[in-house]
Amino acid sequence: MQLLEENSFGFVVDTKPDLIPACILEDFLYLGSQDSVNVDNINKYNITHILSIGIPSPPIEVDLVKTFIECLDLPETDLNQEILPLACEFMDEARQVGGRVLVHCNAGVSRSASLVIGYLIIKCDYDFQDAYNLVKSKRECIQPNAGFLKQLKDLKR
Repeated sequence: MQLLEENSFGFVVDTKPDLIPACILEDFLYLGSQDSVNVDNINKYNITHILSIGIPSPPIEVDLVKTFIECLDLPETDLNQEILPLACEFMDEARQVGGRVLVHCNAGVSRSASLVIGYLIIKCDYDFQDAYNLVKSKRECIQPNAGFLKQLKDLKR
């Protein structure tokens, strides 16, 4: 197992505000950075659920269903053991009650994008390329790390 260097964060460093979440599935699934978790967006997009990956959501004074899943943005992080199943369950529960979920990590580039792609593959019957292309078309900056991409490509084979 590869160890983190002392100056490594285990995630993409977010260097500029990224305030607008991308709507991935109409009226249900949104993807963004931690900057997009704010009262204005929650009200504008009627967000009812927040799924925070690897970094807790910023404190906000709004009544939401929230969950946090620990996850380092490292190629050797195993998404399939607990991370992806927990994320899919949370997103599916939001969908079943007619909610809207905002999935975020620090920059909204690797971890959260990977889990949204995984959700599309597992719960919405997309193949990898179609799921990746959809998410990329809605949020151009996504760039899951190489280990996450390999795991996502191996789903449902």
